[in-house]
Amino acid sequence: MSGFWSVVKQSTLMHLCFAISYFTSGLIINTVQCVLYFGLKPFNKRLYRQIGWYLCYSFYSQLVFLADWWSGSTLYLYISDEDLKHCGKEHVLLLMNHTYEIDWLVGWVFCEKVRVLGNCKAYAKKVIQYIPTIGWAWKFAEFVFLERSFDKDKEIIGRQLKEIMDYPDPVWLLLNAEGTRFTEKKHEASIKFARDRGMVELKHHLIPRTKGFTSSLPELRNRSVILDIQLGISKDSPVKPTIFNILNGKSIESHMHVRRITFDQVPEDEEKAAEWLQELFRQKDIMQESFHKHGDFFTGSNIVRKVPIKLQPRLHTLINMVAWNVITVVPMTYYLIQLLVSGEIMYFSIGTSILVAFYGLMVRAIGMSKISKASSYGSEKKNEQHRHDNGSPTNETTKTK
Repeated sequence: MSGFWSVVKQSTLMHLCFAISYFTSGLIINTVQCVLYFGLKPFNKRLYRQIGWYLCYSFYSQLVFLADWWSGSTLYLYISDEDLKHCGKEHVLLLMNHTYEIDWLVGWVFCEKVRVLGNCKAYAKKVIQYIPTIGWAWKFAEFVFLERSFDKDKEIIGRQLKEIMDYPDPVWLLLNAEGTRFTEKKHEASIKFARDRGMVELKHHLIPRTKGFTSSLPELRNRSVILDIQLGISKDSPVKPTIFNILNGKSIESHMHVRRITFDQVPEDEEKAAEWLQELFRQKDIMQESFHKHGDFFTGSNIVRKVPIKLQPRLHTLINMVAWNVITVVPMTYYLIQLLVSGEIMYFSIGTSILVAFYGLMVRAIGMSKISKASSYGSEKKNEQHRHDNGSPTNETTKTK
């Protein structure tokens, strides 16, 4: 029986159903968001954001369903009881390692369990806001879209964070300080970057970009806290941590260490705050080394050992996924069958082509998630030299995420 379900989960037909549900529901949600953006937000911003929470949750949780229910993936959470009590009750800046193709999805799984998935936001490239469904959803949800020009981004960060900190419910904002996903090639460039500047080399991370972090501090202090998140997935795992493996129903085991940090622990001086972030990533590097060498975050580090919590799937994501499939896949299937039976081959072909296009969009979206953002340490060196000539710190880069 398990072999049969394995075949079903890897079938193109099932993937097509997911694509239909995801993109059709996305367009429906985008439409509602657009109407509310222009018709409600100018008059009642608070209500607009409260409704927006449910719309975003309904959209994002379809992907959480794939991780929790479809693939049966497991997430072990390492967090103190005191820190866990605060989760979902305050605004948070997430500092997470950007190591795996699915680290954002594992993060969403955690967010869903503490009831903040609908208010998850991130620093993202401006071009993403033009991508149908996910990009549009993020635009209406007031993500922090950056242009990769620090002079412009500093103003955008200040303005957008002021809006986000005004939300009625807790918001979790992700900052991938490394700027791009870890690869061997980028790691080599990161090591060279560190050596050229006399910085401590990192073995499992890229040197963090500090400008986005320090520029965010004025709006975040006294309004939020930091969650330092370290995600580890065994290198010996037979199932690689990819979106395609999740889609094919293959289970992945993840381990996440979470630590709450208040902003009074972060220096107010910009250069000292930048060095604080660098030191944080040195600690994260030690934890990751311990994980790969000993199988946990604690044996080879000075971190207090914590008992893992195995997070369980919630029925909310399952019910949401079933509902969207009933709303989208069932009527589309019925319509195509009616066209085929009636002999309307041309219309049937058009309908089939649309479904195939949905599948193509899904494959393309997965492919895009595998492409890391560009990171050129050579060009950053020029940018840093320019800042040095103007009396600015020289150990930071202009790119933020």
